Amino acid sequence: MSFFAVLFALLLEQIKPLPRDNWVHDALASWVRWAGRNFDAGQPHHARIVWAVTVLVPAAAAAAIHFVLIEYISLLLALAFDVLALYLTLGFRQFSHYFTDIREALERGDEDHARQLLAEWRHLDVSELPRTELLRHVIEHSLLAAHRHVFGVFFCYVVFSAMGLGPAGAIAYRMAEFASRYWTFECRSMGVAVNERLRDFSQWMFGLIDHVPARLTAFGFAVVGNFEEAVSGWRRDAGLWRRANEGIILAAAAGAVGVQLGGAAAPGVTPDRAAEASFSAGVETDEAEATGSTPGLPPELGHLGSVVGLVWRSVILWMLLLALLKLANLLG
Repeated sequence: MSFFAVLFALLLEQIKPLPRDNWVHDALASWVRWAGRNFDAGQPHHARIVWAVTVLVPAAAAAAIHFVLIEYISLLLALAFDVLALYLTLGFRQFSHYFTDIREALERGDEDHARQLLAEWRHLDVSELPRTELLRHVIEHSLLAAHRHVFGVFFCYVVFSAMGLGPAGAIAYRMAEFASRYWTFECRSMGVAVNERLRDFSQWMFGLIDHVPARLTAFGFAVVGNFEEAVSGWRRDAGLWRRANEGIILAAAAGAVGVQLGGAAAPGVTPDRAAEASFSAGVETDEAEATGSTPGLPPELGHLGSVVGLVWRSVILWMLLLALLKLANLLG
């Protein structure tokens, strides 16, 4: 059932994508804000409570609904519920409008508008970026967005669905990613006081959840791209980025496409691009900004098309593998 759920969700999203400012994002923001307001009193252990309420409660509710539908009501209703959950959590159109608009602006030669769109998308000051660096940032953020909105959700859904938990994995991944991003950027931009432990713990937990999906995404890029260069880049250049999961994805993609990525302003930094504290096993450490870049050609407009092709080939690869697994399960 997982294969058809993913397939139908992707098709539905292509036919009728969610608008840029949609009720789902507003609902998620309200839920995360409510959890923080009601369960966070500033103590270290409250960070874990808020995160559990934010992420695990929706995932558990989805698993319970899926179980009731498939066991007591109808398999088709369970499939429809999974498709709905994936439609809201998985898909290119949740970020591709920015990519498309930036690409069209660059094709018109309107670099100022492209910078404005990138700044709006990623909350970065890109007003002084030269064209090559602008392209690099677009490629990096697009690759990471493709992973977080498509591949990460896909992998978690498939694993949890195989355990009979339906869309719980997709929802847990999306909520963990959103919570990490919300407490890092949203509250800071709105001037809301945030428990730093909550911010750091959310980032750490998402990094833990994303550990395996990030590597599967990088492996997929390697298979459908230049395998040798992608694997070499994975091993050699992943450390150029401050977050290991991001580094693996971007280094593998850079090798697969043959484009130069990385640099002093790597993606994932705070809006002012300053070093920030990381939370690892309950210990805070300061990390310097990543520097250096991968080998390859400097980013050009044509590389945007290459990245799109890389992502779509990887989607087809994983869908084919999932279909083969389902077929083997049926025949076995």
